[in-house]
Amino acid sequence: MTTGRGGGQAGNGPVDAAGGPARHIPVLLEEVLDALAPQPGGSYLDGTFGAGGYTRAILQAADGVRVVALDRDPDAIRDGQSLVQAAEGRLILIEGRFGDLEEHATQAGLVPLDGVVLDIGVSSMQVDQGERGFSFRQDGPLDMRMEQAGRSAADIVNEADEAEIANILYYFGEERRSRAIARAILEARRRAPLRTTGELADLVAGIVRAEPNGPHPATRSFQALRIAVNDELGELVRALHAAERVLKPGGRLVVVTFHSLEDRIVKQFMARRSARTAGVSRHLPGEAVDDATFTLVTRGPVIASENELRANPRARSAKLRAAERTMAPTRAEDEDVMALAALPDAGRSGRPRSKAGRPGSSRGRTRP
Repeated sequence: MTTGRGGGQAGNGPVDAAGGPARHIPVLLEEVLDALAPQPGGSYLDGTFGAGGYTRAILQAADGVRVVALDRDPDAIRDGQSLVQAAEGRLILIEGRFGDLEEHATQAGLVPLDGVVLDIGVSSMQVDQGERGFSFRQDGPLDMRMEQAGRSAADIVNEADEAEIANILYYFGEERRSRAIARAILEARRRAPLRTTGELADLVAGIVRAEPNGPHPATRSFQALRIAVNDELGELVRALHAAERVLKPGGRLVVVTFHSLEDRIVKQFMARRSARTAGVSRHLPGEAVDDATFTLVTRGPVIASENELRANPRARSAKLRAAERTMAPTRAEDEDVMALAALPDAGRSGRPRSKAGRPGSSRGRTRP
């Protein structure tokens, strides 16, 4: 399970110049700043505050920069108050989802924005706290809720039917043994509910063969449940469309992802929004053509340097993509991109027959 959000160097060092203790290492920080290109007096949104690594760097990048930062986790909001105080009115920190970034940025009075940055996935602090239930490396309650409220991972494995569990594991975790794991979960919970991360990890490890020097056999299953609990892919799709609406012409959208499902959504969105496409006009017969709403800043994914990988192995799967807003009017939400965040219809479970219909693809879905 790879994570990236954080702020500053690991350890209990001195307070950073922008305020707050320096904890964890933000991934691709220099690359994010290069792509975002903060300008003096600019307004920016950090949709995934975490420990404030990106926010702190943006505030320091240019004079008079203002930032509205969001995080679903109340612990992150609490721990970020020292940075709010040090920023002296230039930082607004809000507890909320980045899928709702348009509403939050509007209420903060910062629309239109000069830039939006998103670092997708679970933060280092959440993984490192066993009681939050995100990691199989520390035994704890089977929770995984970023907001610490709502449906938990334990609720899913103990209450969902076999088809839903199999779909979650297969489409959100790309787990090939999804159906076998789902059957084993149902058999186990008939005896007693699954309550801890250790219990679920041991169950999955009894089904999925461990590869030499490979990840833990439960890695994909834990990823899948975390995505389902927090609707991470749905939030990403909503945030991408919202960013198009709040960015001013020339504003930058920068997204860092950590696994193929997230990156596929970002790649598709940016590719489709940077191309002219046929659309339906209410005023002209036949087809009209929608102008591109973004131009690509990065032509392919930006990945971590060897130096960064040596300093922070958690950066090994990170990919950065960036695009710049044009003057074209906002388009309607893209149904093909939205479909990439959804499970198959209720009652169906899927496994693609061919390479064209691999996990996470919207084509070729059959039974797992």
